[in-house]
Amino acid sequence: MTINKNDNSLYSLISLESFKSLLGIDDRDDKTACSCLETATSTIEKYCKRWLLRKKHSEQLEYSGDLQLPMSEYPVHRVLVVYALTVKGGDGEIVEPDFYSVIPECGTDCDYQFSILLSRAFLRYQGLSAIKAVYWAGYVVKPHPCGFTTRSFCDAKTPAKASKTAASMPHVPPDLSAACLELASWNMNRYKGRRIGMTGNVRGGGRDGEHFEMSIPENVKQLLEPYRRKTI
Repeated sequence: MTINKNDNSLYSLISLESFKSLLGIDDRDDKTACSCLETATSTIEKYCKRWLLRKKHSEQLEYSGDLQLPMSEYPVHRVLVVYALTVKGGDGEIVEPDFYSVIPECGTDCDYQFSILLSRAFLRYQGLSAIKAVYWAGYVVKPHPCGFTTRSFCDAKTPAKASKTAASMPHVPPDLSAACLELASWNMNRYKGRRIGMTGNVRGGGRDGEHFEMSIPENVKQLLEPYRRKTI
């Protein structure tokens, strides 16, 4: 599966402005704060074994006779295009929206796997081997006043369309935001050499040259548990 990330925006489960306000830091620490937020978000996604922030995915779903095909990433905001792939290879044939649906409905704020449900007509589709789906999935932070998470998302032609689009996107749940804040704060404190509020293991017994090992506190793990990808 391939993904496309928006490289022009901060990759964080909470906004820079919220982080600075809660920690009482100013613009001079913007670079460090951004680094701490992105590190915390990356750590959380690795722990949860899934992408959490909104991005575009391209995924091939193998077909074995079952008309309901689960997509890996969620929650799904929008399916852009679906292709039917055959054993003959090639780019595949575009599947019109009338011949499939998404369960649950796109834009639903449900944190579990979404699926593409194919029409029963596909039971007669000769040589069908897989379905390729291109879709947007994941959460967005509090939108920019224009209606998008950052100015780089401002591609809507009218403010009304921007607001409607933003409202349909699942926003980062409060417990995910809290987990990101906790870890990013720890990173910030470590960088500044503070001890208050730190989590993690300290090596060196307090001597000069000590360093810290990243760990996720138990309270943060509890916040993240509902969002971890379950594997069998």
